Amino acid sequence: MSDAKWIMQLQAVLDCPVREHKLPIEDWLLLSNEQGRHQNDGLQKPKTNAVTIGDYVSGAEGAIWFALEQEADQVHVLEVNRQPFSEMELRLIGWTASQILADRSKHYEGMTESERYARELGTWIDEQLDASEPKLLLPDRLISRGRLFSSMIPFLLVCEQSEPNGESFGELEKLLRTFLAEEVLIIPLKDQEWLILGPASLINDAQSGERDEEDEESLEESLASIAFGLHEMLESEWIGECHLAVSHPLSPANSIVGTTALLRETVHLGRAFHIGSNIHLPWLLHLERLLNTIPEPHRIKFVEQALKRTDAFLDPEILTTLETFFSLDCNVSETAKKLYIHRNTLLYRLDKLKQETELDVRQFRDAVLVKIILLLYKVTKRA
Repeated sequence: MSDAKWIMQLQAVLDCPVREHKLPIEDWLLLSNEQGRHQNDGLQKPKTNAVTIGDYVSGAEGAIWFALEQEADQVHVLEVNRQPFSEMELRLIGWTASQILADRSKHYEGMTESERYARELGTWIDEQLDASEPKLLLPDRLISRGRLFSSMIPFLLVCEQSEPNGESFGELEKLLRTFLAEEVLIIPLKDQEWLILGPASLINDAQSGERDEEDEESLEESLASIAFGLHEMLESEWIGECHLAVSHPLSPANSIVGTTALLRETVHLGRAFHIGSNIHLPWLLHLERLLNTIPEPHRIKFVEQALKRTDAFLDPEILTTLETFFSLDCNVSETAKKLYIHRNTLLYRLDKLKQETELDVRQFRDAVLVKIILLLYKVTKRA
């Protein structure tokens, strides 16, 4: 059971606020020793200066603090805000915390510290994404163990095949540190899904290549370039077919949940509306995000009503022509060049489509309508 789940369950049982935070170890030991001298407090008297999981002291404003974990010069504590507790209740809560944390330690046996931290962080993110009221800020115990205040580039990797074995985390970590940078952070999420945080300095590296001033890359172009390179490396050297989404740099401590949700939605939209594409960029999927909110029956009805012949787009040649035409901003000359056909051949195809559908994609209004129909048709024809 994850920390978040058992703490939420404990909060429900006790019917009072329960939260985590951390204290300097000096403060914890001072309170422990001071309160241990007062027998009437009814609190547990510490035997040594070491922190034992499940120990408890009276905290600020009547709260009770239970020790969860000692890390360097800090103690992670569970704060329970309800009074009064009997001595037996205090001992029972402390014992419960120690048993659950002992079980968690067994679950992570054999893992390196970096993998253990990454899996704890991934479990917490998954829980927030599944929750009806997710927490957007990371808890202190996870922030203090990571490098989560630096600006980092978030990638979401979704593999087509299951994680082959427990050693894949180490293999992926080694591969990404070689390709991206040493400070990369890999976070396993659900099966076949990984959140990768790379340093923001990658953008400067991508933009520092030799090029004319007029050809300077935008932030989005640099991110897309990094994503294409990363995807190519992953497919060829590690996992085979996979999908990759990337977003703007973020400070993980403040926005990792919202950004992960955005990347997960981006991969979903990319797979639904752009079959055959494995790189998905959220800033290019605004229209798809809007269309995805339309109920399936309404999509089908719209496509049927918009076309006189519903099989107009089944012609692979027309489909390829339109996708290329739209990807090049409706530029006839560039589209003909890209398709290796004569300009007049392209115009003939567009005229043919106009005759069959009464939609002229060289006109803005019809182009927008055809673009929407094309996106919806690709989704509804698989329904």
